[in-house]
Amino acid sequence: MTKYLLFLLTASILFSCNSKKERSGETYFGGEIVNPKTSYIILSKDGVPIDSVALEEDNTFLYKFKDPEPARGIYTFQHNEFQMFYLQPGDSLMVRVNTMDFDESLHYSGIGAKNNNFLIKLFLQNEAEVKLLANDYLLSPKEFSENLKSLEAEHTKELKQFVEKNDPSEEFIKIAASNIKYNEYIKKELYTAVFNQNPERVANTSFPKDFYDYRSDIDLGNNKLRTYYPYYRFLDLYFDNLAYKRYSDEAPRDRSSFIHKREKIILIDSLITNDSLKNSLIRRNARKYLLSTKDPVNGRKMVEILKKYDDNPIHHKEIQKLAQATIKLTPGQLVPNVLLVNSNNEAKQLQEILTQRTVLYFWTMESVTHFTDIHTKVAELSSKYPEFEFIGINTDTHYKKWLKTVKTSGFNKEKEYQLEDIENAERRLVLTSNNKALIIKKNGEILESNTNLFSPDIEKQLLEFLNL
Repeated sequence: MTKYLLFLLTASILFSCNSKKERSGETYFGGEIVNPKTSYIILSKDGVPIDSVALEEDNTFLYKFKDPEPARGIYTFQHNEFQMFYLQPGDSLMVRVNTMDFDESLHYSGIGAKNNNFLIKLFLQNEAEVKLLANDYLLSPKEFSENLKSLEAEHTKELKQFVEKNDPSEEFIKIAASNIKYNEYIKKELYTAVFNQNPERVANTSFPKDFYDYRSDIDLGNNKLRTYYPYYRFLDLYFDNLAYKRYSDEAPRDRSSFIHKREKIILIDSLITNDSLKNSLIRRNARKYLLSTKDPVNGRKMVEILKKYDDNPIHHKEIQKLAQATIKLTPGQLVPNVLLVNSNNEAKQLQEILTQRTVLYFWTMESVTHFTDIHTKVAELSSKYPEFEFIGINTDTHYKKWLKTVKTSGFNKEKEYQLEDIENAERRLVLTSNNKALIIKKNGEILESNTNLFSPDIEKQLLEFLNL
């Protein structure tokens, strides 16, 4: 495979010397995954998986689009993490990425590479800027806006220079320009969210008249951008801020609350003009609420809200199943009695291994940094709170590899287990993140079903449950 990729890359470079803005012909997407986590990648377009592509023995892959002409627009490739790329007919786009440093290591070559390397550059610049701008949230609205205008001018200049040098298609120029525009809008919405958390500041600060002018120009139904991260993320933040205005006299701002999600979904339904985009945003918010709620009554209400405003029957089934699982994990319920395997290769039911107040945490061999950090955190917490037993549950499928990792890492084998039926356990325990942890009584009653050992609140929670 490597030789074929090199041949294809060489041919694509030669061809690209005479390329036009619009091309036709066979279209490819391929590359190499360094330190792969699975044996395949998943390709998606418009949020819908179109194919899975197996990795060869040398960790390379190649996908040929069956119908070149529809191979145009924004795609996503996923391998543990995901990233978007732009494709047009006749491209032979090659990617190389190291999963140990996914976004920062990502680099494209071949026909279409210049466009995508430019988009990745914008992505990384924006990620760095968002972190740095956190220090600017205490600035006045005028000062913050001026800083943003300076950043936007820099990015617009970069785009202009790129266009002059590479003469990309009009479609690509529009996508790159939307990237710059919506990332600026994101920063303003983030500033607004932080600003609104301080009532005194809200009462005593005035905004420049043009601060929110961009809101009147928002396209609330762009079909081509509806799955593009900057556009989608902006809309989600924008509706957060609109929703808060609707209930600000009734309750404090809380993006996880039922009233916030309800008002946000109503706004999305009334303002978004693209049905697919509307349904996607509503599903996202209903799902996020169900993953964090401890209220079974409002959990059921959220399912009905989704069914009322989202007309996608697949979403109905998905959210109904999620609600059923999350409701069974609310405090006071018995923890699902999933099957585990211990270091002696013996099957044990979860409720069977509980001998005292217990914290269940989860880890995978896919991330050495994470499982090292979380076991270090467990050692710290267990020394402070000996009243709790900390049990690690591995979510991988390779028993021998897991056992070897436990032994070589020096973990306590008596407090380490692996899930027997991964799919069933992930569904019943609602395992959407390896950072999730549960706090349980000796009798299996759930005290907390969705905490995080790295959360600043974890010790407060442990102290709260100390005498239960």
